[in-house]
Amino acid sequence: MYRKELFVFDNDRPVPACVRSYTQADFADLIRIQEESFPPPFPSELWWNEEQLNQHITLFPQGALCVELEGRAVASITGLLIDFDPDHAHHTWEEVTDGGYIRNHNDNGNTLYIVDICALPAYRKLGLGKLLMQSMYEVVIQLGVKRLLGGGRIPGYHLHASSMTAEQYVEAVIEGKLRDPVLTFLMRCGRTPVKLISGYLDDEDSHHYAMLMEWRNPFLPLQ
Repeated sequence: MYRKELFVFDNDRPVPACVRSYTQADFADLIRIQEESFPPPFPSELWWNEEQLNQHITLFPQGALCVELEGRAVASITGLLIDFDPDHAHHTWEEVTDGGYIRNHNDNGNTLYIVDICALPAYRKLGLGKLLMQSMYEVVIQLGVKRLLGGGRIPGYHLHASSMTAEQYVEAVIEGKLRDPVLTFLMRCGRTPVKLISGYLDDEDSHHYAMLMEWRNPFLPLQ
């Protein structure tokens, strides 16, 4: 089980926080986080349900973390282990995560794949998403796998889709000419681009694209 206590900051005010493995007692809070984090037009059927959450804590508890503030979970991150081949990188969220049930989790996988990360909107200014991502980097190192990987939505793309391709939009974000709520956040967390994937997720704002982003284990060789 994972647990660390630290402070997050509300402007200059330190706030006690705990990053820990989530448990069945957190399920109601975790579902509420999903509902508030991904409002329509995001498909409601993609919010967590209790069966999925049970699979997370049973199959791969090391990849099921939350941030607790004032006695309740207010942010979460979930992952599974896969055996990733960079030469065959194209996939959908549904395929790689088993629709969020992670029954395809591979204890011998070489990659920690992020299924989901979210935080209650009221707490996002506290930097909880970056804290959770950094915590997952620690899991990568502890498990000795090659990388952390995941598909990052590009929800800002719908504002520019009439004037540029998805490839051009991503390039503009990476060059700092545009800012995307998710892609820019992942870059701030230390993730780097691998491949732009079409049809990754039913996500109208992203026009169903996602940028596959990784963080390499710095204690392992690149090959």
